[in-house]
Amino acid sequence: MSKVQESPSNPNESCCGNRQFAIQILDSFRVQFGTRVFFKLQQIAREGCMSLLLERIRKSYREPGGSRIPVLGIERFAMNQGEQVALIGASGGGKTTLLNIISGILTPDSGRVVVDGSEIAAKQEVVRDRFRAAKIGIVFQTFNLLPAFSALENVLLGMSFSGRGVDKVFAKQLLERVGLGHRLNHSPQKLSVGEQQRVAVARSLANKPVLLLADEPTANVDLANQQLILDLIRDTCRDHNVTLLMVTHSSEVAGTFTRVENLKDFNRPELCLQEQSA
Repeated sequence: MSKVQESPSNPNESCCGNRQFAIQILDSFRVQFGTRVFFKLQQIAREGCMSLLLERIRKSYREPGGSRIPVLGIERFAMNQGEQVALIGASGGGKTTLLNIISGILTPDSGRVVVDGSEIAAKQEVVRDRFRAAKIGIVFQTFNLLPAFSALENVLLGMSFSGRGVDKVFAKQLLERVGLGHRLNHSPQKLSVGEQQRVAVARSLANKPVLLLADEPTANVDLANQQLILDLIRDTCRDHNVTLLMVTHSSEVAGTFTRVENLKDFNRPELCLQEQSA
C-alpha cells in the first residue's frame, strides 16, 4: 500500500510548495510564451508567497540649504506569509522611516514596495490610505487611542476606515482575546498603560491585516507587562497567520525571534548619494 503523503503542519510550507510547483510548470512554458513573458510570470509566482517585498528602496530628506540627507538604501528585503521578524538598529538609523514607507505613510524616492502582491509605492495617497486600512495593522509606541471613545469604540473606529464596515462581534472577540472583555466601555483614561497597549493591539488586528508593523510596542510599558504585550502580539499574529515586523531596541525582545535583522546589515544610505551624482 502506498503511503499517504502528510500535509505540512506549517501553512507557509504548503503555500511555498504550491508556488514552487507553479514555477516548475511555468518553466515548461518558456518556449511557448517567450522569455520575457515567462520571467514576468515566474516573478509573480515567487512573489505570491511573500507578504512583503522591498526592492531598490532609496529615501533621503532635503535640508533647508538644499543638500540631501540619505536615510535608506535597501537593495532587497522580503518576508513570507506568517513570518515574524525582529528589526533592530541604532536610534536615528531609519527604522521608523522604513516602517512608514512599508505602510505607505511615506513614499520612497525610488524602488518597489510590494505588500500582499500589490505594489503600493507608486499609488496615489488616497489609494495607499485605503490599502493600509484594509491590509496593514500598525502598533505605535504611543498607542494613539482617541480619549473620548471607549476601548470598544476605538477598535470599531479602526474597522470603519477599511471600507468593509464594522463587525462589533469580532471587535468584542479581539478585546476578549487580549483580556479586556470586562473593560469594553472604559475610556483610555480609565485604563492602565498596559491595558491601553492591549486596546492598540486589538485595533491593529481589527481589519484582519496581512501585515502587522509594531514600532517599539513595549517601550512605554512597565517591565511587568512587557512580556505580556510581546506574547499577545506574537500569539495573535500566529493565530491569524499575520506577518509581523517588530522594531525593538531590546535585546531580550529580539532574542525571542527566530529571525532577527539589523538594519545596518542591509541598509546602505550612501547608495542614494552615489545614484544622485551618477
